[in-house]
Amino acid sequence: MTVKVAIAQVNSIVGDLPGNAEKIFQAVQVAFKQGADIVVTPELSLVGYPPEDLLLRPAFYEKTAEAMLKLAAKLQQFLNVHVLVGHPFEKNGLRFNAVSVLLNGDVSFTYCKNHLPNDMVFDEKRYFVESDQPVVFSVRGTKFGINICEDTWHPHAPSKAKMAGAEVLLVPNASPFHMSKPHQRLDIMRANVAMQGMSLVYANLVGGQDELIFDGNSFVMRQDGVLCASLKHCEEDLQVIEFDGATPMTGEISTVLNVEAQIYQALVLGVRDYVTKNGFPHVLIGMSGGVDSALTLAIAVDALGAEKVRAIMMPSPYTADISLFDSRDMVQRVGVRYDEISINDCFASFNATLKQEFSGLPMDATEENIQARIRGTILMALSNKHGAIVLTTGNKSEMAVGYCTLYGDMAGGFAVIKDIAKTLVYRLCEYRNSLSSVIPERILTRAPSAELRPDQTDQDSLPPYDILDGIMRLYMEENRSRSEIVEAGYRIEDVERITRLIKINEYKRRQSPVGIRVTHRAFGRDWRYPITSKFLD
Repeated sequence: MTVKVAIAQVNSIVGDLPGNAEKIFQAVQVAFKQGADIVVTPELSLVGYPPEDLLLRPAFYEKTAEAMLKLAAKLQQFLNVHVLVGHPFEKNGLRFNAVSVLLNGDVSFTYCKNHLPNDMVFDEKRYFVESDQPVVFSVRGTKFGINICEDTWHPHAPSKAKMAGAEVLLVPNASPFHMSKPHQRLDIMRANVAMQGMSLVYANLVGGQDELIFDGNSFVMRQDGVLCASLKHCEEDLQVIEFDGATPMTGEISTVLNVEAQIYQALVLGVRDYVTKNGFPHVLIGMSGGVDSALTLAIAVDALGAEKVRAIMMPSPYTADISLFDSRDMVQRVGVRYDEISINDCFASFNATLKQEFSGLPMDATEENIQARIRGTILMALSNKHGAIVLTTGNKSEMAVGYCTLYGDMAGGFAVIKDIAKTLVYRLCEYRNSLSSVIPERILTRAPSAELRPDQTDQDSLPPYDILDGIMRLYMEENRSRSEIVEAGYRIEDVERITRLIKINEYKRRQSPVGIRVTHRAFGRDWRYPITSKFLD
């Protein structure tokens, strides 16, 4: 007999139990109209993922249990539809990451996660305990098992489900995005689920939660590892797949995006969800005429609409005319409000105030940082006055080596391209311009400069970005030693300099705004290095 299984790829908000329950209800309503017998929602779909230390509060479990009962009662109208809902679960003083099957007004089954991830951005062992009990239920003669996310990244839990009689594995997930992750998931599912002779339904969360992006990309895979349906990237989606016994029929396959498109859409989703979920009315961006602020502006406009974005250009005595021309050009292309506020008088006032203190000393980074801090102060003043959030424009390369100013260009509420290396910034700009030309070509071709002193370029202070980014990737993202990086073809002088800068600028990164994660190792959750350390590898 045939069974119809729906994947509800929903965007939950952490802690919004009524709102998340309503999203689940609406998804079930749509799936029911399409004849679904089973609806699978993502991991912890009722409470959002990750709830972090909300999971240490007894009231969180009490409110979740109440919400589950209300949702089960409300879903009772969808007769004989099995709805898988993810939630935290407390029993006998133990706490679990669970999925319950709601059926005809009752909680029919509850499965608790077997493997708790405790690496990279995950620390589930801080909150939950593991369970080793499989859950299998039958619908029209086909037996369905349940695993949760990390369970399927190991062979044990799928094997337990198979031994308990499962023919199809239903897998709610909250699997965050990073480059290459969608392909990696498919490979892992083939290795650990399809090899058991089971087909699977992989329902992944979508949405931005602080620095994490959940990209959706849910899918259905046949017993032989062939992909037969997939959902959208970085969008809410729902698809119903018909099973002939344990074999899924071919459904809709979403367009496979290139890496730049995947990342750009993830950044757009991250900005949209951070701003809207936290209730900010609009955003502010400090324009420089450079590539980083141009990319940040393009992302913000695509995420929020031009009416919710305001760009501020703050020229100094060292701002080139072409920076002003290019900024004006771009804001006209994207249609945002744009203002120019000169910092010349403020800078002169600071210099006059500090004249005696700085007497006899040459100009150096001090005066450069004063300019950056004046700009930061202006942006934060506008933020305070109008309730907007400042989107910072610093990239990963700058954050790595400290080419940024505390309380200056680092001042703000959300760091959009914090995990985007400079070389990737240019690739993303080219991708965005392939859709429509919003970034002036000169911004992409002129030498990057902070414009804090006469005729300055970034390469006055830093190695070429292809070298910096290559060394940063090997050292920071791949944990290679300095000797291994030299063996990879980089000059020892560059390796020693860049790794030293990464080490001594940890104190700055600790004070930077939260930012969107798109690599498998970003500064933030993934990177927990001591500020005070004498270790050299």
